[in-house]
Amino acid sequence: MATPTPLQAFSGVPKTHADDTQTIVDGEKMTGAQALVRALEDLGVQDVFGLPGGAILPVYHAINDDTKFRFTLVRHEQAAGHAAEGYAVATGRVGVCIVTSGPGATNMITPIADANMDSVPLVVITGQVGVNAIGTDAFQEADIVGATYPVVKHSYLVTRAQDIPRVIAEAHYIARSGRPGPVVVDLTKTAQVGEMYYSWPQRMILPGYNPITKAHGRVLSDAAKLFAQSYRPVLYVGGGASRSNASKEVAELAEITGAPIVTTLPARGIVPDDNPKNLGMLGMHGTVAATAAAQRCDLLVAIGARFDDRVTGKLDAFAPLARVIHIDIDPAEIGKNRAPDVPIVGDVATVLNDLIPEIKRSQAIGGKPNLKPWWDELNALREKYTIHYDEPEDQPTDGTLQPQWVVEQLSKMADPSTIWVSGVGQHQMWAAQLIDFKKPHSWISSGGLGTMGFGLPAAIGAQVGSARDFGGKKPVWLIDGDGSFQMTSEELATTFHDHTPVKIAILNNSVYGMVRQWQTLFYDQHYSQTNLLDGEAHNEAEEGTPEFFDVPDFVKLAEAYGCVGMRAFTQEEAVEAIRKANEINDRTVLIDFRVWKDAMVWPMVAAGASNNDVTYRPGTQPLRPQGEAGAVELGEAGF
Repeated sequence: MATPTPLQAFSGVPKTHADDTQTIVDGEKMTGAQALVRALEDLGVQDVFGLPGGAILPVYHAINDDTKFRFTLVRHEQAAGHAAEGYAVATGRVGVCIVTSGPGATNMITPIADANMDSVPLVVITGQVGVNAIGTDAFQEADIVGATYPVVKHSYLVTRAQDIPRVIAEAHYIARSGRPGPVVVDLTKTAQVGEMYYSWPQRMILPGYNPITKAHGRVLSDAAKLFAQSYRPVLYVGGGASRSNASKEVAELAEITGAPIVTTLPARGIVPDDNPKNLGMLGMHGTVAATAAAQRCDLLVAIGARFDDRVTGKLDAFAPLARVIHIDIDPAEIGKNRAPDVPIVGDVATVLNDLIPEIKRSQAIGGKPNLKPWWDELNALREKYTIHYDEPEDQPTDGTLQPQWVVEQLSKMADPSTIWVSGVGQHQMWAAQLIDFKKPHSWISSGGLGTMGFGLPAAIGAQVGSARDFGGKKPVWLIDGDGSFQMTSEELATTFHDHTPVKIAILNNSVYGMVRQWQTLFYDQHYSQTNLLDGEAHNEAEEGTPEFFDVPDFVKLAEAYGCVGMRAFTQEEAVEAIRKANEINDRTVLIDFRVWKDAMVWPMVAAGASNNDVTYRPGTQPLRPQGEAGAVELGEAGF
């Protein structure tokens, strides 16, 4: 037999306690599969996503009409993971999915890695071959614990039926506590079919796992002192603040200190865009004012943020004059990329609730610093360098709409409570820049991993959450690209059969837009393998008008899946299509917006460059000192 991975060997050891020297006989007798379903019910899990297969069939056999949770059947295992992510972000609860062994489990690696990067709480239950078959290269055997070891928060290999309730309880707790993340429970068929005695609640024994939620020591007073000494502070707010439900606390901190707020991509919406303290997103495609605030500040307060390269640009040139307060629940993030002057480990909402009174006491004694010159500088940048776009001088025949205009119209015409979901690419950045976010937890996107194909299944998960928590009164709009959408378009079947209607806007430019943008800027306009030919005019008809060959034809594709399909070439058609989509709530609606393929996302900081090199438009670098030349070398550029 092959040697198991160290984690398998550890997780596979049956847990015995001082009072567990013999088989437990208290409780109801049932199979391990039945115990799994019962444990999820007892945890209060209300929605599960998945796809059956041979090694997990005992569990699916235990799911029936009397099961208390709703099961959503997807068409691909990866979609189950992304749907669980969308559900978790929309509701704040743990997303749960159940898939089979081998390829079913390996198809889950991408959403597991995605959830790990974006701190999304998931419990991923995978089937596994029987204990005696492990290591024999049995049919559909894969060491999923070993394969996912680098990208999970924790993993279990369950070999005994009796361990299932405890493991599920632990996995659910670990996923949602501390820094949220994905937990894998690899369930052998031996454990599923074995008999056990079920009892609840379970006693969790997690030595060494004690997430810190409250700040310790003098760090709060130290942080308050830095605020008192700062005349150019900025609150750099990341996804961790969203996961902590710290919207109110962040807004209050900005109000009492006068500090501007800049956000990362996952934190969009944590404070409404109409809050005057909110400068928007910073970094590679952020606003000039937000990026300038970070570059020129004397105090950088990182709140649930991890100093990602898309935010910092060239790391040693990021916020070069700033002292740093770093608040994060994960101690591993403190000092990982930037050494803080005041490190604060704890839950963001809890820490801010304790820090705000400390700052108020400090202000009562010493007053507030005068931030007017700071705000005058930032407001001037905000007014001069707005997020806007230019109409192309020579509109090509492959698209008659500006994609940015489409996003603006979607935002203007949407219900204020809309949950926005995106795929990955140019459309993702335009959505983050141009949607008018009004509420927290209204933005779901793949940030750290940048997973194309994330959008549709995540929107399905968000719609399940909306139906569960808000009676479906929060509509879900997906803004996707034609390339990203095609990676998981089969989930249109899920939206129809599982009654999870979403509204889909495809910005169809017939190319991999973001890749093409980089090819334009850094690779001599060599458009190698980025033309999708899914809406192009391939030849001229006799009358001289272009003939379009749609492969796929997104309207027909939508209709084939029982959805409503529409197409828009003109602004009038676009507005009418959006109006109709907003009125249809019983079926999924897909709008194929034909947009200009050469539109670009601005502002932009090239990978490897300093944020001071941000380009507002070609030839305009507003943060670069006058007379200073230089730009990122091509060799430094990359995704």
